[in-house]
Amino acid sequence: MKYYHLLNKLKIKMEGISVKPINILIADDNEDFSILLKEFFSIQDDVNDVYVALDGIEAIEKIEKHLPDVVVLDMVMPRLDGFGVLDRIKYSKKLTKKPKVIILSAVGQDNITQSALNMGAEYYVVKPFDFNIFMDRIRQVVDPITFQNSMNFVSKSEDYEKKISEVLHYVGIPTHVKGYQYLRKAIAMVIDDETLLGAITISLYPNIAEIYKTTSSRVERSIRHAIELAWEKQDENSIKDFFGYAIHNQKGKPSNGEFIAMVADKILSER
Repeated sequence: MKYYHLLNKLKIKMEGISVKPINILIADDNEDFSILLKEFFSIQDDVNDVYVALDGIEAIEKIEKHLPDVVVLDMVMPRLDGFGVLDRIKYSKKLTKKPKVIILSAVGQDNITQSALNMGAEYYVVKPFDFNIFMDRIRQVVDPITFQNSMNFVSKSEDYEKKISEVLHYVGIPTHVKGYQYLRKAIAMVIDDETLLGAITISLYPNIAEIYKTTSSRVERSIRHAIELAWEKQDENSIKDFFGYAIHNQKGKPSNGEFIAMVADKILSER
């Protein structure tokens, strides 16, 4: 359930996966909570518009006006409760499309939950809750195929991250030096976009420097230092066994770009 915000954090692009913008209406009479939830939704990259209704009648009016993809619906509201809103949605002739409804309530009784689901709600979530998990529930009900594809994509990305760490450990890159973290990030970025290999100094190093709040020159020096440390202490045969033809005795240790390319190629070849 953590995939979308993990993607944003790592700046990994989802090739071939088109994320549908989501319009959400929050129907809850707790104004402070509604504002807080709206602020959270509004900073999500795949959320378009967020509307708020503080009672059931206002919720119906805004649903019919804005046609949101999802309604986050409280069960206990003035003027018209959650059951009334579900009933109006079900029989409304003004709605050209029916929104997906996720019940969000402090009341978690089984009979109420089952009744809401029977009336057309997709999920029933009891307060308090995790905002990120809740956002993924919304994505799942809006576009389950894209959501599953994104989850598969994240799983692959996490596998790459694990494999990168294993390779760096095997060849003897010390984990305590800054170059280790920079190498992990550089290799992951090259796996995601191999064109970065042709723009190491103008794109790759600056991007890493921005992430770690440092300079491109420090990234370059730290990576070079990490590789030098590994080559000084590592058994040459084990390195040759791992990278195969890419390592030659006459050449010595690889450049930063060569090392990043070799690790990325090794990982991609084992997919």
